[in-house]
Amino acid sequence: MSKTGKPSRRHLENLRNIGIIAHIDAGKTTLTERILYYSKKIHRIGEVHDGTATMDYMPEEQERGITITSAVTTCQWDGRVINIIDTPGHVDFTIEVERSLRVLDGAVGVFCGVSGVEPQSETVWRQSERYNVPKIAFVNKLDRLGADYEAVLASMRTKLGANVVALQYPDGQGQDMRGVFDLVAMQCFVFDAESKGEQYQVRELTTEEVERLTPWRERLVEAAADQDEELLGLYLEGEDIPQEKLCAAIRKGTLQLQIVPVLCGSALKNVGVQPVMDAVCRYLPSPLDVPPAVGTDPQTGVEKSFSVNGADPLSALVFKVSLDSGRKLALMRLYSGGISAGETVYNQTQGKDERVARLFRLHAGRKEKLDAAYAGDIVGAAGMKFARTGDTLCLKDNRIVLEEIDDYRPVISLAMEPRNSEEADKLDEVLQKYLLEDPTLEVGTDEDTGQIIVSGMGELHLEVICERLKREYGLEPRTGRPQVVYQETVGCKASAQGEFARELGETLHYGQVSLEVEPAPRDSGLDISFAVDPDVWPSVWLDAVNEGITDALQSGVVRGYPVQDVRVRVLDLQKREGESSEAGYRMAAAMAVRSALAEAEPKLLEPIMWVEIGVPEEHVGDVVGLLGAKGAKIEGMTDKAGQKVVEGLAPLGKLFGFSTELRSATQGRAGFVMKFSRFDILE
Repeated sequence: MSKTGKPSRRHLENLRNIGIIAHIDAGKTTLTERILYYSKKIHRIGEVHDGTATMDYMPEEQERGITITSAVTTCQWDGRVINIIDTPGHVDFTIEVERSLRVLDGAVGVFCGVSGVEPQSETVWRQSERYNVPKIAFVNKLDRLGADYEAVLASMRTKLGANVVALQYPDGQGQDMRGVFDLVAMQCFVFDAESKGEQYQVRELTTEEVERLTPWRERLVEAAADQDEELLGLYLEGEDIPQEKLCAAIRKGTLQLQIVPVLCGSALKNVGVQPVMDAVCRYLPSPLDVPPAVGTDPQTGVEKSFSVNGADPLSALVFKVSLDSGRKLALMRLYSGGISAGETVYNQTQGKDERVARLFRLHAGRKEKLDAAYAGDIVGAAGMKFARTGDTLCLKDNRIVLEEIDDYRPVISLAMEPRNSEEADKLDEVLQKYLLEDPTLEVGTDEDTGQIIVSGMGELHLEVICERLKREYGLEPRTGRPQVVYQETVGCKASAQGEFARELGETLHYGQVSLEVEPAPRDSGLDISFAVDPDVWPSVWLDAVNEGITDALQSGVVRGYPVQDVRVRVLDLQKREGESSEAGYRMAAAMAVRSALAEAEPKLLEPIMWVEIGVPEEHVGDVVGLLGAKGAKIEGMTDKAGQKVVEGLAPLGKLFGFSTELRSATQGRAGFVMKFSRFDILE
């Protein structure tokens, strides 16, 4: 920090905001635990399988051995300050990854040395690509039977389309793993088991090792030379490549998203972790190396951005809201300016002033008080009443709206009934708190039964909510079987007319609307357009028609689910002097939509899941038969790590309890993962 308290250029250069991303059980939290231990942030290594991992601080995480909520921590390494977000790998908690990637500058992708690129690792990788996040990769678990480093690199190229460049090569694989070869320095790192990998030796390579690793070194130098003309000249002339120039070229390619450096090891066996930390400092960006966050001026709609380096005004994004002992804690990334504890800032998204009572640097479940936070920092803030995920904080006299975080549509719901009236009030209050924390959760009421309907991203998501209700608040409402959340669409074009003429109060309201509906491409949402002349009709009437159409599409004609992927075109309006009104046109438009939907071959859209099952060859027939019984379409079959991988699409409604049936059919030898693909009609 500079003497003024503002972040100096040197501080920003030495700051890293990174995330650990991967498929479930690839070893993200285990890797993070070692990083914290070697950087002296913790003094004892916790293990995921023992429920003692620092970053898995929720009881539900410790019991299940998975990460559910993104945890933030800060450590120091080689003179750099590293803010780390350990993200979940389970598909039900994808939103946690999405909102973390939104505020990170770089990421470490962790891949299992046996399984390679798995469905959720592919999902989070694509998310990071969308946000242009530079990445390095760590191939983990190379001490396990069946580990194949080269096969993982190949799957990253084919499945992710990544230009992966190996910076290391394992010294043995499976039970024979002893250390890692560094292809940049052409040395071998041997990690000491007695000190839990904290001590390691660097030895020179033997002649045989040099010969074996030279092709890999050549590929590394070629990839680096593509990023730097001076290096290319040295390479073509056959000159020795200075290590500093090689590292600089790798960094340049990484920051420009041209290459992905790959390291390897085994976090559980404490092999290869420190080089990952070195690579984070050496190759991943500081806040100065990434483009400034772009937003818009809310008053003019013109694109706007503030610099991280300088005296620009405040811009910050709230990427997560959690409840800490019943109090709201907002996690935010500052892109410019600064905030002091006790200061009042402007929440542009909510249009309200917010008082930031206290600021904290976070370490998983623990907090350290701060007087102020500045551009580049990731901090927690207490005392803000209105803040929600995706809100922009700025100054009232210099406003900006940063890009919001994408919404996710729930695919599964659960009916809840409180046991008594006292529990009913408390349940409603608690669920509203959970809604603050989790944007993927929806809570409503069934009008027919009066039951509370909680909707989420998967069975595990809803299961965790029920466990938290019991553990945190002693609430045990009766619950029904999870139900699939559907949507509706149409199968053909149809037109209809709606006419409303009724006395409401003492005033006669009239409206007549003619329109047509037709199918739109899948996932295109709703498209409402007008064929009438906007200069002839008052804008308040056209707005009322639009509202009536939008309201009617919230409840379809098949089972009352929201209508999607439909185009609505308003063809004509009729009026009566002295009687036409906003209410009349709103009601007429809604009537016309319902009539048109009924004539347009209405259809249900169900959540379709991408299913991937790894199974020994002798059980492939059992798996295919089981998928067929579930209405699935087999999309492909591949070989991976000595197993067959069956891939397909299946309706979510038929997959309840599928993992139990799969274990029974394959004697427990099959692995099963699924992720939401789309709402569709499975032909």
